[in-house]
Amino acid sequence: MTSIVFMGTPDFSAPILRMLYEEGYDIKAVVTQPDRPVGRKRVLTPPPVKAEALALGLPVIQPEKLRGSEELQQIIDLQPDIVITAAFGQILPKELLDAPPLGCINVHASLLPKYRGGAPIHQAIIDGEKETGVTIMYMAVKLDAGDIISQKAIAIGEQDHTGSMFDKLSVVGRELLKETLPSIINGSNTRTVQDESQVTFASNISREQERIDWTNDASTLYNQVRGLHPWPVAYTTFEEGNFKIWWAQVGKTKHNVTPGTVVAIEKEYFEIATGNGESLAIYDLQPAGKKRMTAEEYLRGTGSKLQIGDQFK
Repeated sequence: MTSIVFMGTPDFSAPILRMLYEEGYDIKAVVTQPDRPVGRKRVLTPPPVKAEALALGLPVIQPEKLRGSEELQQIIDLQPDIVITAAFGQILPKELLDAPPLGCINVHASLLPKYRGGAPIHQAIIDGEKETGVTIMYMAVKLDAGDIISQKAIAIGEQDHTGSMFDKLSVVGRELLKETLPSIINGSNTRTVQDESQVTFASNISREQERIDWTNDASTLYNQVRGLHPWPVAYTTFEEGNFKIWWAQVGKTKHNVTPGTVVAIEKEYFEIATGNGESLAIYDLQPAGKKRMTAEEYLRGTGSKLQIGDQFK
């Protein structure tokens, strides 16, 4: 029976771990990030993969930093046949990459060589891509640069956002790994060197990328909003406070005013001028110091004084 060390952290990774368990692989340990404080009350919360591992009765290892740690040697000492990672969140040291006889493979949520890095789903949507997918690849010292074993593409719908694509790609990754792993174990898999001329990157989302620039066109801003939904969420500034935009659509109102200006107010939404003479219709929001709410709730309550001509920055 092939022995595995599985490494992953978010919801994306949990179904992949469960598949490996249900397929009968010998999972020596599950490696994930440490528990982190979550929410306003900063409640210490285990990552989704830890919760899944404990539910399956699997041992869990949680290194703060893998490189140079006692946990690294502990993992190597388990002598797994293969290490499988899926959105683990740390770079694997060379001594671990070299240890398993079948190598270390990664389930990566993009069609490599496009979108190497930690936020491939976010970035694909922000960039307005029409499709993305999953790549099963050998891991190398250089980030997401190893040989490709298998890939599967899926469409990004007009209403898809990062949350919906995480769910879809988790299923794709689970099924693609299930199909691909037997060939890796028996040595019959293909491996394709990545075309370095086609490489693009998707680094972890920065605070700067979350801020809305109203001089951009409406479609670009819509892609930004859905690419940052439901986390970390796009924001703008209104009345000197940060104002989160949870959901929006390209609006209907044409204009020739300064981008960021309120140009229409309806019952269920309001529209803000963008940089191409179009507008962005706001449906779901969170004013500074308030809870998340619909635009209709906002316009009935604290936003009842919103007027055409008001400025978001």
